[in-house]
Amino acid sequence: MNRKFFSLPQEKQQLILNAGFHVFSRNSYRKSPMSEIADAAGISKSLLFHYFNNKKELYLFLWNTCAKITIEEMERSGAYDETDLFGSMESGMDAKLRLMRKYPDIGTFAVRAFYEKDPEVSADVRESMGQYIAVHARRKLQKLDPDDFIPGIDLEMMYREMYWASEGCLWEYIQRGEMNVDAMEDDFGKLIDFWKSVYLRRPQEEVKNERKDI
Repeated sequence: MNRKFFSLPQEKQQLILNAGFHVFSRNSYRKSPMSEIADAAGISKSLLFHYFNNKKELYLFLWNTCAKITIEEMERSGAYDETDLFGSMESGMDAKLRLMRKYPDIGTFAVRAFYEKDPEVSADVRESMGQYIAVHARRKLQKLDPDDFIPGIDLEMMYREMYWASEGCLWEYIQRGEMNVDAMEDDFGKLIDFWKSVYLRRPQEEVKNERKDI
């Protein structure tokens, strides 16, 4: 990548990033022409190639930028420092939704990139995503107190199930062709509340009160 991209004003950089997120989120890697990205960014195709040598370089730059700014926003939100799993998830959700308001197509791009089959980029994306998930999950699992959850629960499997469900929810939005951030916030909030009701160990007093009502 040409360093001249970083010499651009932030506003111009964001315009190019949003153009790339937008085009790649609408089509597969193979069917996303550089000319369309240049048009969406309001620049010439030759200028886009001045900043990025080829489409693969741009695509992987967008993918790595997506991961980088997501991690930075999560850190600012305090999501990684939360010792409460669901508090951390709520902070993380807020951070990601803020990003989606700034970069409207970043969520769709990230999910599509994860499922991209083109061998030119798929291996790089999978390797990067695998490392991110492993580190992220390990940090979360190390902070969990088994006594906070129902007896005998496999915490690692619980965490993986919640991750898969979150990805599935995002994919459903993509299939509908609708990434309504406010609706997503509401749906994820309900999903987190459901997980709390299923996985958290309830206080004994609450259980006793339920038995009295029967």
